[in-house]
Amino acid sequence: MNFELTKEQEMTRKMVRDFANNVIAPRAVDIDRHAEFPKDIFDEMGRLGLLGIPFPEEYGGSGGDTVTYALAVEEIGRVCGSTGLSYAAAVSLGASPIYYFGTEEQKQEYLIPLTKGEGLASFGLTEPNAGSDAGGTKTRAELTGDHYVINGEKCWITNAEYARSITVTAVSGKREDGKNIISAFIIPKDTEGMKITSPYEKMGVRGSNTSEIILEDVKVPKENILGDPSKGFHQFLYTLDGGRISIAALAVGIAQASLDKALAYAKERKQFGQSISKFQAIQFKLADMAMEVELARNMVLKAAWLKDQKKDFTKESAYAKLFASETAFRSSNQAIQIHGGYGYMREYEVERFLRDAKLLEIGEGTSEIQRMVIARQLGC
Repeated sequence: MNFELTKEQEMTRKMVRDFANNVIAPRAVDIDRHAEFPKDIFDEMGRLGLLGIPFPEEYGGSGGDTVTYALAVEEIGRVCGSTGLSYAAAVSLGASPIYYFGTEEQKQEYLIPLTKGEGLASFGLTEPNAGSDAGGTKTRAELTGDHYVINGEKCWITNAEYARSITVTAVSGKREDGKNIISAFIIPKDTEGMKITSPYEKMGVRGSNTSEIILEDVKVPKENILGDPSKGFHQFLYTLDGGRISIAALAVGIAQASLDKALAYAKERKQFGQSISKFQAIQFKLADMAMEVELARNMVLKAAWLKDQKKDFTKESAYAKLFASETAFRSSNQAIQIHGGYGYMREYEVERFLRDAKLLEIGEGTSEIQRMVIARQLGC
């Protein structure tokens, strides 16, 4: 086993860390406070090639791997959970399905602009009555001549308002056993009949755009169907497996930030004549935080490595997402506790880490769903 990063991976991590510290971090508080999507930051990220890290150069990407991409998500998430979430969703859920399953024509038209940073993409799966039960999708797509007509509703969709294209899932027919066939469709942003609003007032990741999509007689050419029309369900399960690695990486970033803030504060804060970092009660909290952050990071990198080696990574991505997201919540909660009353105040930022971390136990498969995935992989 070789746990060392390659020279290219280290260089990318340093580049992203410098960008995160110098450009994103100074605005993180305002992004959260004003629930402001930082489009200009994403434009700059596009120019730096960050939106194309895991894609081949022939499609406008950087030719990097999943490990490199996970490192980038962690560094961005360390300074701003909102920016980290939108970045992860743009690459893992927005662009990746087009790369995995798209035709050459679809890649040329839709993927290359995304990898070059000329726009973002979004993935519309969740519906008001179909979250964990994605098979319960109600959105319908009917083939009429050479077009599909799509009707339905999607909710809590990341980046939709700023997306160049949106891939949505819809029921397109019935299988022989009577179950629904779920297909995926690429819908360009300004397609008639697609209404996108952002009505949500969120607890955390407030600067990440979260939208509702209404589809009323939306017509798309049948060429816009993504991949095998009969395997849309399996395609988005594979997409979610990869997306869980990026959410886990984001969680590691938030957990690391919580540890960094708590450790720095514990060394500075004096009680009973000495810094509170000298008290065993505080030391044990910090030790547990440090241990869990490192374990979570290693699990993320293992899942990413397995994906890069084209090995099965379903179980490991669930391990990573489950453990890292719960680690982020525990670490941010402990960071608040170590800060005491100050931790409850916005000025010290750790309360933001807790609010941001909570979503990671819910989005892209709840912690309960991750445990179900793991149990199935165990043969239960």
